[in-house]
This record gives sequence, C-alpha cells and structure tokens, in this order.
Amino acid sequence: VKKSFYIAESGRPGPVLIDIPKDVQQDVTEILFPDLIKVRGYKPIVDPDLSNVGKAVELLLSSERPIIMAGGGVILSGAFSELQAIAELIMAPVVTTFKGKGAFPENHPLAMGPIGMHGHAEANRIILEADCILAVGARFSDRSVGRFDEFGKGMNIIHLDIDPAEIGKNKSVDIAIVGDVKSALRTMVKMLSKTITKKNTENPWLRRRKELIEYFSENIKDYPRELTARKALKKLRELLPPESIVTTEVGQCQMWTSLHFDVISPGTFFSSTGLGTMGFGFPASIGAKAARPDVHVVDVAGDGSFNMTENSLAVSVLENLPVIVFLLNNDMLGMVAQWQRTFYDRRYMGVHQKSCPDYVKIAEAYGANGIKAQSMDELEKAIKNALKSEVATVIDLTIDPEEDVYPFVAPGTGLKDMITGA
Repeated sequence: VKKSFYIAESGRPGPVLIDIPKDVQQDVTEILFPDLIKVRGYKPIVDPDLSNVGKAVELLLSSERPIIMAGGGVILSGAFSELQAIAELIMAPVVTTFKGKGAFPENHPLAMGPIGMHGHAEANRIILEADCILAVGARFSDRSVGRFDEFGKGMNIIHLDIDPAEIGKNKSVDIAIVGDVKSALRTMVKMLSKTITKKNTENPWLRRRKELIEYFSENIKDYPRELTARKALKKLRELLPPESIVTTEVGQCQMWTSLHFDVISPGTFFSSTGLGTMGFGFPASIGAKAARPDVHVVDVAGDGSFNMTENSLAVSVLENLPVIVFLLNNDMLGMVAQWQRTFYDRRYMGVHQKSCPDYVKIAEAYGANGIKAQSMDELEKAIKNALKSEVATVIDLTIDPEEDVYPFVAPGTGLKDMITGA
C-alpha cells in the first residue's frame, strides 16, 4: 500500500491499482508499514539536464515573441510561483491548456487564458503568432492545439515535462527538458535572473497582446438577454472570494466557466478534463469542501450533468458540507445541441430534456436550500445568500436554450479556423 502511494505521487502522478484477492481481504494481519520504499525498476527523472535548460534560456532570450503554454503538470508540481517568475522575467504572455487553468492567475497582466477547442479567441490567435513556445507540463493534445500538422510552423518549441514519453509524441520539439516542472523552472529562473536586469513592459509583443484582447472583446457573439451564462459567471467571480474552489460538470457549463470565470488563486479549479465525465463536478465539490472546509466551494453545473449525481445532496447535508451548485439550466444537453445546430442543420436527437425536475424542490427535499434566479438582481441576492448559508444551496439559473459557447474550434480544424459566431 505504501509503495502504491509512492508511485502515485512521484514522477508523473497518476492512479495505481492495488489488487487484493478476496481471501486476503477476509484474513487478519498486523499492519506494518516499512520506513523505506524501494521500487525496483521505477526511477522517475526529477532533476533536469542543465545543458538543455541552458539552451532553452538562450532560445527564450533570443526570441522576439515568446509565449508560455502551461499545462496540468504545473498544477501537479505546484510550480505556481516559478511559472509567474519566469513569465515576468521574459515578459511573455501566458496561455494554459484547459487542464492547466488555474496554473497562472487569470487577472495577471500577462494572462491570456486557456487555448484550444473552447479556448479564448485572443489566446488561440496569439500562440499562432509566437516565434518561441515554452510548453510546461502540457501534452500538445488536439483539444489544445488543433491540427498537429498546422500548429507550431515557423516556431521554436521548448517542451518541459516529467514524462519522457510525452516529449515529441504529438509535436516535434527543438529543445526537450525532462524533469520535475518546479525544479526545472526554478533553475531557469536563476539562469534568467543573471542575464535580465530590466523588464521591457512596452515591447511590440505585449502591445499585440493588448490589441488582440481589445479586438475580440468586440468580435465574439454575445446575447442580449439580461441573464446569460457569461454575465452570470462574471457576477459569480465578482462576489466569490478569490481563494474559493470551483469545480465544473461537463458540457457547455464547463466551457462557459473556462471562458468567463477567471481563476485567481492557483490550484483552485477542478474539472473532468481527460475523460470528460458528466456528473463529476458535484461529488468533486463535496470532496473539495471536506478537504478545505474553510473556503467556499462552488460546482458550476448544467441540468444534464447535475441530474446524474444530484442525490449527492444527501451526502452534502448529512456530512455538513455546504457547497453551492451554480446550475446553468437550459433544459437540454446543451453542447450536443450546439453541435447539432451548427453542423447538422438543427436535426436534434436526444438533447431536449423537455421537463427537467424542479431543482428548488429537490434541494429542499434533501434539507438543502433551493433558489430560482431569472434576473441579475435575483442572481446577486442568491449568491450572497448561498455564501452565508450553513447548508448546501442550489441556485437554479434560467439560461436560453439557444445560447451557445463561443468561440470554438471544429474537430479536425486548426486554431486559425475558430468560430466566433460574430
């Protein structure tokens, strides 16, 4: 058991299967944990090759348009301060993968937000204009970079990852650094600090960043209704303390959160990014509240996903774990419906929920609070009440079924082909 925890937590973190036969489980034994662990053949690389780190530093210093792409490896290694330090030293814009959301404070002057299929438009555009990419703990998945044959042309790519199998798997790289992200970035910061004495905050590359943000703020489809997913999530961010934890379900609610909810404190955002499992967010929020009872925890949900695990309200109430469910309710499986609208001429199949249950009554039946919000005023009051509540609260927000997530990149296309809806 101790060996499995060691393997799970060291090197590239991940799950480990412990297979205990039934007859062993039924036996009686003394528990003796060894002081030292030896795993024959398991030797994760932690310390990076200093010569490759030096080459990466030289390449970054010679670049005119460097950019940092931060993935989930930054979060797993806890390399938040190191990532911010290197970004500020070379004054490079920072994009993240969706799994890396929360690796870099999204209210920082260098932050660009997530890239990819449902990434920020300005982030998708600026990474294509870079001449050097420092990819940190990221996989270059097609969900993040689109077409492999198009992404990275004319750019130098530096790839830092704990897992050597990830280097060059999806994209050929110019410099490979295998090692712990935190350790490698700390070394890079030391090397850069010896060379850089003054930060250039007015260079053309940072002006381009500002131009793209301003341009796409006016050129992404928006909706005129008073209460939209974008406005609701902006209001949630405004009222929620910065150290609060946010989880999401899967679907439009997940992508709206990625686009419109800025993660300020590192490592406070959790979503099912690999498997994309509907129903993940609510149980995850309860687990987060059990681990961190001192902070507010919010699950941003859709009606489809919440229907799958809404009975976890019983656990939340019985165990006194007062989480908030921020339910973006459009009475349908919104992401599938959006694709059927966009690519299949509105030939809908299996997406209309038709008659969702009354989520306020469901919450009350479990002993939780239920609040319906159909305007921004009602929403603000609901959030404030939920933050003061000593039991779980479900805030049921009415969202237009025709409201789609923009921008997005269609499967099989590149970041340059993103659809803005404008």
